[in-house]
Amino acid sequence: MSITRNSAVLRFLLAFFGAWGAAGPTSGIGRALDGIENFFRRQSGESALCAFVWREGRIPRAWPHSLACGLFTGLVNIPCAAAKWLYQTLRRLWDGSVCFQLLAAMGGASYFFLGLLMLVMLVAPHGMWNNIYGFAGAAGVLCLFVVGSATRPKLRLELDRLGPYMIFYMGFICISLAASLSTRMSMRFFFFHLTGFLLVLVLVSSVRKYEQLQLVVSLAVLGVSAAALYGCYQGYVGVDVIASQQDMYVNAGMPGRVYSFFDNPNNFAEQLVMLLPLDLALFLNCRWRGKILSLLSLAVGAAAIGFTYSRSGWIGLALAVVVFLALMDWRFVPVFLLLGVAAIPFLPETIYNRILSIGNAHDTSTRYRFEIFDTTTNLMRDYWVRGVGLGTDIMKKTFETYPTIFDGTYPVHTHNNYLQMWGETGIWGIISFLALLLWQLKTGAKALFSTADKRVKRLLAASIGAFCGILVIGIAEYTWFYPRNMFTWWFLFGIITACVKLARPDSFSCKKKNQKELP
Repeated sequence: MSITRNSAVLRFLLAFFGAWGAAGPTSGIGRALDGIENFFRRQSGESALCAFVWREGRIPRAWPHSLACGLFTGLVNIPCAAAKWLYQTLRRLWDGSVCFQLLAAMGGASYFFLGLLMLVMLVAPHGMWNNIYGFAGAAGVLCLFVVGSATRPKLRLELDRLGPYMIFYMGFICISLAASLSTRMSMRFFFFHLTGFLLVLVLVSSVRKYEQLQLVVSLAVLGVSAAALYGCYQGYVGVDVIASQQDMYVNAGMPGRVYSFFDNPNNFAEQLVMLLPLDLALFLNCRWRGKILSLLSLAVGAAAIGFTYSRSGWIGLALAVVVFLALMDWRFVPVFLLLGVAAIPFLPETIYNRILSIGNAHDTSTRYRFEIFDTTTNLMRDYWVRGVGLGTDIMKKTFETYPTIFDGTYPVHTHNNYLQMWGETGIWGIISFLALLLWQLKTGAKALFSTADKRVKRLLAASIGAFCGILVIGIAEYTWFYPRNMFTWWFLFGIITACVKLARPDSFSCKKKNQKELP
């Protein structure tokens, strides 16, 4: 594309940005924007629908004071209680052992080791990674936390902060394992779900102040930045074109899609969508040295996601940024959108053509997805109530009892997170999953508007934005097919919950009102 052909458009946009930048609160534009904001605030305040959505539901409101909250939180804290009892019983031996003291100190910093786990997970090459490492790492950090709780009376596993819908969701995951068409085939995937749950639980329980959470996020961002740097290297030297990953006719001339350490370009793009917005929050929260490093990381990440040629990844990241800006200051949303339009003339031709192929019915990947959706409809007619059981293994085996798709093969999964969850866990499983997602987003938004800590607010806005981005990608992709992406998904879920904890210390806690918060 020729930039000169768009010069008039660019001159208009530059003039617009100049006027927008000069739109102070006393200017005409500034007053108009304030008027628009006040109008929508009044409308939302008077709307019965908004009041219904924003209200605290009966189940979450009753959760902190319920018997179930106390029971489940008590059960999960049995190891911590046992560690405290052992410490009191063998205190002289414990205090005299350098090994025990070292383990207890490491347990008090379990958030740091959780960040290290994410760092290693994000930089491990695909050929060297085994998904059992994820479970072993999460279980190991949990054990460190339990040991650390022995010498810290107030340190506990804060299951209550995860809310009631997490209990419902994990309950149906267990039921789906027991009711699976093949429990043996589903067992491996149950441990993937358990790994994600442990990541959330340990992250929320171990973080007690913002600086600790920032360290965890920084380690994860460091890992994805290293992956992005390697992805840029792949983009520079080139990778093989794989026909199954791109339509060779519609995308003629497009180079091979980079995948970094994650075997597949879409997997890599999804990691970037989930973690780059957190890097943006670090850029805003850090001092000048941190800002420089974050800015370099953002630039490398933006280039890397371009090299993936992942259309769903581009859409997800754009949505993540829009949601972040809308939560922080909605006035920047039209600026961002217009900047996106202004950037079109500067895009490489291959990326521009790839954008144009979004929604192209002649693209083989689009046709493939719709064929899979049709086959999934056949499966859902038979298993929409109970589901087939956890995992793609049993799903693929069940698909083999139905007609093949157009190329004579059987689908491995549904290419949609929500259909996949429904097909695996049945109607009650998908309802609990959707309830968990909606509750998490609402709780995060309410905490964002109530907190006075700008650092927590920025990180929470970035986390919610990234979460919205990956949820939208889940409409066209099964983002949990690659377990490392599933672990990062739950890590992001945990970041939101930890931010809510820091923003609203007393929310959804089974602790008594007169009990002090952890130091």
